[in-house]
Amino acid sequence: MRHRVGGFKLGRDTEHRKAMWRNMAISLLTHGQIKTTVPKAKSLKPFVEKLITLAKKGDLAARRRVIQQIGNPIMIKFDEDPDVQRNKYGELINGPRLVKRLFDEIGPRYSDRPGGYTRIIRTGKHRIGDAGDICVIQLVGDESGPQVSGQYSRRRDKANRRMEYAAKLRKAANAPEVQEAAPQAPAADDNAAE
Repeated sequence: MRHRVGGFKLGRDTEHRKAMWRNMAISLLTHGQIKTTVPKAKSLKPFVEKLITLAKKGDLAARRRVIQQIGNPIMIKFDEDPDVQRNKYGELINGPRLVKRLFDEIGPRYSDRPGGYTRIIRTGKHRIGDAGDICVIQLVGDESGPQVSGQYSRRRDKANRRMEYAAKLRKAANAPEVQEAAPQAPAADDNAAE
């Protein structure tokens, strides 16, 4: 029995689960929203909301606790981000830090809000491989930012093309019957014109 054992296991051990939360939180705080499965989003939500609550405090102890949880990574929004500097081997040297953005921008944005900084939106789509429910988790108040996109995978595009081709074949199979009926109609019109 699992009395008084809360939280999600997600089929991972503790280190893997914490690393997954850390990576997903960094992506969420960098981009404003991420697309994932519903159980992962539900397990990520309290982790991110505790980080934002610490950012609302804004003191040095809170900053150190956030760095302990997620580190202080360089934010990269795109592969060719002009704010990020790399050395000759392509390793990151300098760039905007996530913890600075969290404490300077995201924390003050929610200063008057007592909680509920994220929302989970179910997209109604399923992952093709294992039919996992896909959702979008986003920061509240980012409605002007990136929106939920309806991108399909290549496999789904291929299936759509097959469906369109099959519909075209069915239409072509029914078309000769319509063409045979079309020449008979003008003959009736010729008789009516005489």
